[in-house]
Amino acid sequence: MGIRVFLLDDHEVVRQGLRRLLEAGGEFEVVGEAASAAEALDAVAACRPAVAVVDVRLPDGNGVEVCREIRAAHPEVACVILTSYADDEALAQAVLAGASAYLLKQVHGSDLLGTIRAAAKGHRLIDQATATAALARLEELAAARSALERLTPRERSILAGIAEGKTNKEIAAELYLAEKTVKNQVSVVLAKLGLARRSQAAALAARLVEPRLPKP
Repeated sequence: MGIRVFLLDDHEVVRQGLRRLLEAGGEFEVVGEAASAAEALDAVAACRPAVAVVDVRLPDGNGVEVCREIRAAHPEVACVILTSYADDEALAQAVLAGASAYLLKQVHGSDLLGTIRAAAKGHRLIDQATATAALARLEELAAARSALERLTPRERSILAGIAEGKTNKEIAAELYLAEKTVKNQVSVVLAKLGLARRSQAAALAARLVEPRLPKP
């Protein structure tokens, strides 16, 4: 009997590829699969793997939340997050959820096998420095979201325009405002968000708000 592994990914081709990689050498045994968050918990309970390899973005939920629920219900099951997206927030949430590792799908096959092997032995492969940095960025995002909630609807619209790369003149035309009014409002938005430059606001807004101006 090899190391028992469960696969959670909404793409069948990805699951098939992972199964072939894992079972090629006889060291691992894929004991279950799921394509959605809804299927995952019952499937894990039924097959009791040593390691669950979990995608982050699922059609009906978040793989990190699935990891959290797996770890709560079955603490003996290690979770390896395998995703296409380098997302600081997801990494921080994975740390808090008790994941053993956070890998991008570009990882070499041998490195993935080594990670799963180590996770099965109870090792956590998210180093402390990375975890600390990710958690600090998560706190920064939480503070930014709190500041975002203090913006008025018009200020949020202006911020969305900044996120789209629009000039003050373009935002003014969209919102039927004077360009000077928009310039002043941009300064107010930056002050409320604790930022010094428009580029910082654009980067933040791209992560936190839908970059679309509402119709007046």
